[in-house]
Amino acid sequence: MAKEKFDVYEHVTSEIIAQIEAGTPPWRKPWTGDRSAACLPLRFNGEEYRGINVLMLWATAAMQGYASARWMTYRQAGELGGQVRKGEKSACVVKYGTIDREGDNGEEKRIPYCRAYRVFNADQIDGLDEAFYLRPQPPRDLGTTADPELDAFFTRTGATIESTSDPRAYYDIQGDRIHMPPVATFHDAQGFYGTLAHEACHWTGATKRLDRFTRFSDRKAYAFEELVAEIGACMLGVRIGVAPQFDQSAAYVEGWLKALKDDKRAIFRAASEAQKAADFIMQRAAREAAPQANEREAIAA
Repeated sequence: MAKEKFDVYEHVTSEIIAQIEAGTPPWRKPWTGDRSAACLPLRFNGEEYRGINVLMLWATAAMQGYASARWMTYRQAGELGGQVRKGEKSACVVKYGTIDREGDNGEEKRIPYCRAYRVFNADQIDGLDEAFYLRPQPPRDLGTTADPELDAFFTRTGATIESTSDPRAYYDIQGDRIHMPPVATFHDAQGFYGTLAHEACHWTGATKRLDRFTRFSDRKAYAFEELVAEIGACMLGVRIGVAPQFDQSAAYVEGWLKALKDDKRAIFRAASEAQKAADFIMQRAAREAAPQANEREAIAA
């Protein structure tokens, strides 16, 4: 009997659906009371994983209680002087690439592929350098007052951010502005900046930025956009030290499940778009920070 072909998209999406149905979407798990802190998963050489691999490794770390940010193959662990402990189970990640093949007309053409491979967390491995076991710092507890550093960060993105007594947080597409309730109305400042990160990810979707709303505009687009914003807020929050807030409504969960069950590649696209949104915000903030730093140095001189 022929061996059934492994479907990467089906495997990943099935795991994500199982997490949501259990009430623990993987992009929420890094901040829900286990010993591991929020951190971006890293390869053995310190490079960051991206897109869908971030979600998959977050999910595994949350379920297993891993605290280390480092992941590697069995062979890489051995090359680094480590040994995966007997009985440890690996996690699934995927690699995208292209291969060159000769077409029917004799011309070379590039064929895209998606391949799964297995990795282990450093917490599953003995004998590695001590640096691999260092625990990341948890997100900061900001208390109940505004944080000037985070205010400055979001200001540097160039987003128009307004605050009124209206008890709603949203991104206004027509007005191209983010509305936030006053920070004093939140239970804590973490909630304020986590919510702001979510709305800022929505803000990146405008035509003059990442043009996501135009590219994803069918009847499933709303649920998809919420996935992008929630995952993107997590990716952004890890970088700036803020745990994002999540809408727990049944309608959102139902929308996510329908989107994922209808299209096994939806979560891959959502993770990819979320990565672009988080990168865009970080790049805008960094670009605006450089001239300000130069100006301060000139004044000091």
